[in-house]
Amino acid sequence: MINPSISIIIPVYNAALYVEKAITSALQQPEVLEVLVVNDGSTDGSDEILQLIASTTTRVTLLFHPQRINKGRSASRNLGLQHARGTYIAFLDADDYYLENRFSGDLPIFESQLDCDGVYNAIGVHFYRDATLEQQQELALYTITERIKPQDLFENLLLGGKGHFSIDGLTLKRSLIDKVGFFNTHLEVGEDTDYMWRMALVANLYAGSIENPVAIRGVHDANVFDKPFLYQENKLRILDSVLRWSANHGVRTTRLDLILKHIWILKQKQENSLMQDIKYWFNLFLPQQNLMLSSLSIKYFPIIRYRQKLFSFLYRK
Repeated sequence: MINPSISIIIPVYNAALYVEKAITSALQQPEVLEVLVVNDGSTDGSDEILQLIASTTTRVTLLFHPQRINKGRSASRNLGLQHARGTYIAFLDADDYYLENRFSGDLPIFESQLDCDGVYNAIGVHFYRDATLEQQQELALYTITERIKPQDLFENLLLGGKGHFSIDGLTLKRSLIDKVGFFNTHLEVGEDTDYMWRMALVANLYAGSIENPVAIRGVHDANVFDKPFLYQENKLRILDSVLRWSANHGVRTTRLDLILKHIWILKQKQENSLMQDIKYWFNLFLPQQNLMLSSLSIKYFPIIRYRQKLFSFLYRK
């Protein structure tokens, strides 16, 4: 007999059309101890659906922010994390759903790999709107394309050449929260990417089912997954967040250097003035004492970065 040990956290904001399917798919998993549903100030009838579901089972717990206001996905997931009782934690967006046997492959990995902090898996897609063949093929399987050693995962996620994984496909030990902390509430887009990259920096994440999906994300006109440009626009903010967190959590210098390299590539594309980039440098480095006192503060000082452009006459052959 399976001992239920997983807490599922589902943030809900105006997802009346989808949330019942999401919750049902979580309750059908025998490993699930509880489903923590955070109603993030919904105004579309979601609350009535949630109240009805919660009245039928003790495994569903409804949570709300003070005065039942809307605070966003990060704050909602954080509220769920604060109430989770399971040995393990998994997440599910309200317009997505788990497939059968979602966790059947994860728990054996935790048992066989004693240093395992988390397991990531592939997810598939269901379109609630019309989609071109190209879109269907592009989003058919969201996954890491090959098995990567945990110590090499962060670099591969940052470079992106071997794919990515979704928070719907992630299962983690609750004890990992002590290392990683909570979601960044200042990020409205990419907060899950920020969180998973932080995990990859300090934890051992192992690949589970990367060839076949364990969950399905719903794509419709209202969700952010249908707007990939938003992630591109916010990539600098995500990197900035990861760097600031890393500088305060003992992440090694070579990785800080790699993050800074990607930040400065994006900064160059913005074609800012030198003074704008110097101001950004001060805002980035000064609050982080570890960064400020490292050689990276000199290496990435804008005048040093742009020296060949600024003093081109010194580099003429």
